[in-house]
Amino acid sequence: MLQQQSIIVPQISSYPDPEGRARKVLRWLSQQRIVEPQLSTCVAGGNGMGYALAEGARQVLELPSGVTAEQALPFGRPINGLTVMTKRCIFTPDKGFLGEAGCPECRREIGEALFDSLEDWMPARTDNFTCPECGHEDDINGFLFLQPCGFSNLGFIFNNWDGAYFKADFLAQFAERLGQPVRLVQVRY
Repeated sequence: MLQQQSIIVPQISSYPDPEGRARKVLRWLSQQRIVEPQLSTCVAGGNGMGYALAEGARQVLELPSGVTAEQALPFGRPINGLTVMTKRCIFTPDKGFLGEAGCPECRREIGEALFDSLEDWMPARTDNFTCPECGHEDDINGFLFLQPCGFSNLGFIFNNWDGAYFKADFLAQFAERLGQPVRLVQVRY
């Protein structure tokens, strides 16, 4: 199976109290038996600790004919859990990322300037970006990206889960619990 991450990111740079909200979302996910409630060694990187895949994860998938839950979820694999990020991160597709972005106001291509501005965004000197073409200013997440990506201090990384099969309702419930629109970023290695 291909190594991948499916990342759910709220569309806000500075989520208030990300640790508190992460605990609430984890409680919901474990109550639904989507992930296990206790940390275990089920993710790569960092300290290797995450929240392992649970049987209820099958309920968050909408599978087309011919695709099984075992193909879409990492049952039986050592890397199968959820990592929660509560520090400012840039979530982009890794393989084949084009780095293209546009302004929602003037619709011009501004990718290079936007991605250069991440040097100010990453250390939280700003949450916003200003279009160099028309002067439109917004949270960096308000700009248009050719490939889904997110910029936030909160992110939910599902390791080796194929998010292409996440139900729209699951993503809507995530957004409701976060009180923000969310974006699904898919990373393939």
